[in-house]
Amino acid sequence: MKISDYTQIKRIAIVGPECTGKTQLSIALANHYKTVWVPEFARQYIDRLDRPYIQEDLTSIAQGQMFLEDELALEANQLLICDTNLIVIKVWSEFRFGFCAPEILEQVNFRQYDLHLLTHIDVPWEHDPQREHPDKREYFLNIYRQELQSSGVSFVEISGSQYERITSAVKAIDSLFVERNEL
Repeated sequence: MKISDYTQIKRIAIVGPECTGKTQLSIALANHYKTVWVPEFARQYIDRLDRPYIQEDLTSIAQGQMFLEDELALEANQLLICDTNLIVIKVWSEFRFGFCAPEILEQVNFRQYDLHLLTHIDVPWEHDPQREHPDKREYFLNIYRQELQSSGVSFVEISGSQYERITSAVKAIDSLFVERNEL
């Protein structure tokens, strides 16, 4: 892929509270568009720790997420599906530690996405050792919505059955290409 092709990749970030189907939606969209998806780097990072994560780990996670995203963008077919972005790390850092590292905040403002998909809490909670707050999903949904609104980025809220979620997401993504007559 030429560098000019790399910069023409449309980036879709899927954000939302824990256990709201972000990964499942990422995989489905990557399959639909015959492209790659960027997994959540935090999962593999935290799995390797032999201690609870600390605030400094979030900077490492953010760096790993950005690196993984940039690497996989080289393999993308017009579209890169990101199963999280730095907004998620920012929100989590502010909730858990009361602040977010300046280097993460700088990258939140620097990295651009063509569309954010905000996943709703209308899917059942599934236990996972890395998931921490089943009782705060509505709280986090509202925080993510406020973050997206205040940053002025383009976003669509995704809810319903798996079929409805995929259909809504595809419609929103397709509209990006139709606007520019690219599909």
